[in-house]
Amino acid sequence: MIDKYFKQNVFGISSVEFIWGLGLPVVIESTFLQLFLKSLGASSFVIGFIPAFFFVGCSIFGLLSSYFTSGMAFKRNAVILLHVVSGFALLFFGCFLYVFGKIPSIILVFFIAYAVFSVCIGMTVPVWLNYAVNLLSEDRTVTGFAYMMIAQNVGRLISSILIVRWVEKYSFSPHSSALIFIAVGVLFTLSALLFLFTREVARDGEQNNRGGRSLARYTIDSIRHILKNRNFLFFLAGDMDYFVVVTVISFYANYATTFCGIRPSVAAGLFVGLLYTGAILTNIFLGSLGYLRMRDKYILSKSATVTALILIVLFQDYWSFLLASFLFGASRGTRMIVFGPSVRKLSGLSDATSYFAAAPLLTLLFATGMPLVFGKFLDRFAWLGGDSYRIVFAVSALLIVSTLFFLLKVDFEPVKFNGQTGK
Repeated sequence: MIDKYFKQNVFGISSVEFIWGLGLPVVIESTFLQLFLKSLGASSFVIGFIPAFFFVGCSIFGLLSSYFTSGMAFKRNAVILLHVVSGFALLFFGCFLYVFGKIPSIILVFFIAYAVFSVCIGMTVPVWLNYAVNLLSEDRTVTGFAYMMIAQNVGRLISSILIVRWVEKYSFSPHSSALIFIAVGVLFTLSALLFLFTREVARDGEQNNRGGRSLARYTIDSIRHILKNRNFLFFLAGDMDYFVVVTVISFYANYATTFCGIRPSVAAGLFVGLLYTGAILTNIFLGSLGYLRMRDKYILSKSATVTALILIVLFQDYWSFLLASFLFGASRGTRMIVFGPSVRKLSGLSDATSYFAAAPLLTLLFATGMPLVFGKFLDRFAWLGGDSYRIVFAVSALLIVSTLFFLLKVDFEPVKFNGQTGK
């Protein structure tokens, strides 16, 4: 029954993702933000708060939206509302920057707005992920996610080209940067209306709703369910390289522009363009065309990241950064199409919102600590110059290799008993 609406649902969610793709290069895993904050005088430690805030938002506040939507058979209205609210914080900051310019407290105002944005995104992601996977049949989830991420990454690619031209012409002047934030806020807000094209179908299977429980009890029960799912815990540990990749992407543009002679406009635009080119190609070959098994997709993702890190540690040439950017994109593109379907399958639940919301709590310390520790290290050992960055990237490569041990223990075809995932 659900495959009857496959094309309609893929069109709806892909349209939203395309529009969000136009704005994401500015605010998430963004070389633009690194260089924008650097132009305001921010330190590496301060820049490390960008991914830290994002991970805190996704790790903690997703439980609120998961709890309040857990009893809803249909979640489209909640998804629309959460997407609309997420755009307001960026719209506010853009307007503030446009009116007041580069005042002494502008970095503080930015982080207040970004913290609000991260909270909103954190509340949006688990509900949206569960909503998206439930629009598609299990056999076609990866394919549907691939089309969705292709649309998003095409939007990102177009945006990155525009950012190059914009930064080359206006640099990071307050007014030009403000217009970018305003445009992103408007795009994020209006895109939510495109979810009206989707069609939800009631799903059979075990649900994980609040059933009269308090938020605290719902959270505890959700975490207990995850902790009993040994297969999922191995998967979660094997997926930790995601946080490493995001941290590296949050710093490597500053490394390229400060120590390797790369122009800021290239780092803000071309790097990002190649990130999304790599993502689009993996979306096509590993998603739409269905090459490789799920475990092999993850192994390819890790291999691409490690290769990219080796390149920027050993070489500081123009070509090495461009190739590394492509490989980082291929890694991120692979993860984006396999994570949602993997969580849904390994959870053993028809409504896996609680897994999407509660699982990040188990990785919160690592996710938030890593960018802050790396940022502090870069500030503390700034006297090492480019070597401080190379040390960080080398450690990152070792961390990613270590996650392979856990990935190889994951059974991606778990046996299900009464809706529960078992081994």
